[in-house]
Amino acid sequence: MADITRRWTMGRRAIGAVVAGALALMVPAMLAEREATPQAAGNLQGKTVLITGSTDGLGRAVALRTAGLGAHVIVHGRNRERGDALVAEIAKGGRGSARFYAADFSSLDEVRQFAAAVERDYPRIDVLVNNAGVWNRGERQVSRDGYELHFAVNYLAHFLLTRELLPRVVEAAPSRIINVASVGQSPIDFDDVMLERPGRAAEGYPQSKLAQILFTMDLADELHDRGVIVVALHPATLMNTTMVQQSGLAAQTSVDEGAEALMHLITAPDVVSGQYYSGLRPARANAQAYDADARAKLRALSRTLAGM
Repeated sequence: MADITRRWTMGRRAIGAVVAGALALMVPAMLAEREATPQAAGNLQGKTVLITGSTDGLGRAVALRTAGLGAHVIVHGRNRERGDALVAEIAKGGRGSARFYAADFSSLDEVRQFAAAVERDYPRIDVLVNNAGVWNRGERQVSRDGYELHFAVNYLAHFLLTRELLPRVVEAAPSRIINVASVGQSPIDFDDVMLERPGRAAEGYPQSKLAQILFTMDLADELHDRGVIVVALHPATLMNTTMVQQSGLAAQTSVDEGAEALMHLITAPDVVSGQYYSGLRPARANAQAYDADARAKLRALSRTLAGM
C-alpha cells in the first residue's frame, strides 16, 4: 500500500512538472502575442492627436475612439456648435480631452491660421490624421483661392497644414501622419490639374485622392530616418456618412468599419511607412503613385499653389 501511495505521489509531481513547464512556455508567448495586438498597443494616454474634419462622420468616430484611449484630441471642422458638442462629449467620457478649432479648408489663409494656432498651443503632435474632405457630384466648383474645389480641400489644404505642422510631428517622433484617401483614384493630368477643360468635373474627387497618396509616398521618403510613419488609407467604401448621404448614393459600409481601419493605422505596431492601405490590409494604388517624376511635379506645383 505504501508503495502504491509513493508511486501515485511521484506521478502527481511528474504531471505537475510537465504542466508547469508547459505554462512556462505558453505564458510568455501569450503575453508577447497580446503585446503585439493593436489593442495592447492602443494606449494613447498623454498623446496629442489632430484629426481634420472631425465634427462628423469618420473623423468624429475616430476622435471619440482616440479620446477613449486617453488621447488629447485636436478637433477640427467648420461648424463650431458641432465641434463644441464633441468636445463636451469627450470630456464627459472621462478618459481623454479635446479642444476645437474652426477652419474652412477651402481657404488657404484659414488653413495657415489654423496651423499657427495649433503651433502656438501645442509643442508636439503625435498623430496627424488628414481626413477632411468634400465630394461634389455636380458641376465644377472652385475654392476661395480659385482652385478646383476637390483638389483644394481634399489635398492642397492638407499638404499645407502638414508642411506647417511638420516640426511638431517630428518633435513627437515616433509619430504618425495618416492621409485618408480612397479606392477611387484618377491620375493627375498636369496639363489640366484644375479641370478647366469641359467634361472633366467628375475627375475632381478621384484626382484629389490620388494626390493624397502621391504626397504620402513622397513625404514618407523624405522622413524615412526621422521616426515618422506616413501612410494613406481607403477606410471603407461608401460609408454611411453625411457626405455619402448627400451624394444620393446608397451606403455600402458603416462608419464603424472605416473607424476600425483608421484606428489600426493609429495604434498598430506593424504599420509600414509609405504604404497605401485598403481597410486593414496593404494594397496597390494607381500606378502614378509609384512614379517619382509625377510625385516631384506634384510637390513643386503644391508648393507654388500654397505660396510656400
